[in-house]
Amino acid sequence: MNIAIVGAGGAVGREIIKVLEGGALPVDNLRLFGSARSAGSTIGFDGRDIEVELLSHDSDFSGVDYALVSAGGSVSLEYAPVITAFGTVMIDNSSAFRMDPDVPLVVPEINGADALEAPRNIIANPNCTTIQMVVALNPINQLSPIRRVHVATYQAASGAGALAMDELVDQHAALAAGREPHVERFAHQLAYNVIPHIDVFTDNGYTREEMKMHLETKKIMHAPGIEVSATCVRVPVMRAHSEAIWVETEHELPLDEVRAALASAPGVVLVDNPDTLDYPMPLGAAGTDPVYVGRLRRDISGPGIAFWAVSDQLRKGAALNAVQIAAYLASARR
Repeated sequence: MNIAIVGAGGAVGREIIKVLEGGALPVDNLRLFGSARSAGSTIGFDGRDIEVELLSHDSDFSGVDYALVSAGGSVSLEYAPVITAFGTVMIDNSSAFRMDPDVPLVVPEINGADALEAPRNIIANPNCTTIQMVVALNPINQLSPIRRVHVATYQAASGAGALAMDELVDQHAALAAGREPHVERFAHQLAYNVIPHIDVFTDNGYTREEMKMHLETKKIMHAPGIEVSATCVRVPVMRAHSEAIWVETEHELPLDEVRAALASAPGVVLVDNPDTLDYPMPLGAAGTDPVYVGRLRRDISGPGIAFWAVSDQLRKGAALNAVQIAAYLASARR
């Protein structure tokens, strides 16, 4: 299988390489593409160094089966015709195509079959916060259709990229040395702080990150009636996002049934032993693949289930999900 990674030098691109090295997808030939800044450099893969090619309008993707693209929305929009010209399937990690009606938005555990209908040879990878939430929601939705979801996210610096992670480290170092911290990648100082603002604000008072969760959930789960209200918050954690989720279903569900459904759901690991202080935390989830769910309880204020979910934004929230889409397609087409 011939694979290309566009944006290979970024945090997600490098994480895709790690996922591929783990054997998630058989790779016969790997090509790496990047901007002028990274072109010409080499990145190790499977014991060899691969040179990063400059992405241009003359780039030839013929013979490439799947291009895993994580270079930002403007790059995806500009180069999609180049990447897909010879039949390459473009699996795009940006928000550029997610809500296009002729582009499937896919989380393989939930709607993998949607990837088989991609008339433009483009498949969208959902937003990281949406991915981990719907993986946890899906087994509950199968027990009884979900009506409403309220979610507050606690998003790590990794969601803003490698330079944002570096900035968080530098801010802590500066403050420890008594210096003024440098703020560039976030709206405010993130060290020793939380910022209730991710992406730009929209006319309804929600941020675009919050509206992604609202809209993408409906499309992925084929459930236009699900209403999602999100508050997205950046926290001073290096990687792995956390979410506090409240769910109302059409029919009241026994907690034991919900627990059993989550425990057996693909992609979910139930970590829910409050007696021993055992619950998911980003420190333990970093660098791993599952969506961890815990703090499962009935809402005491009314009908509903409340729980806590944690997942690595760079793994299941981005790189792993993209590779899983390619693996699903490869398996389905054999």
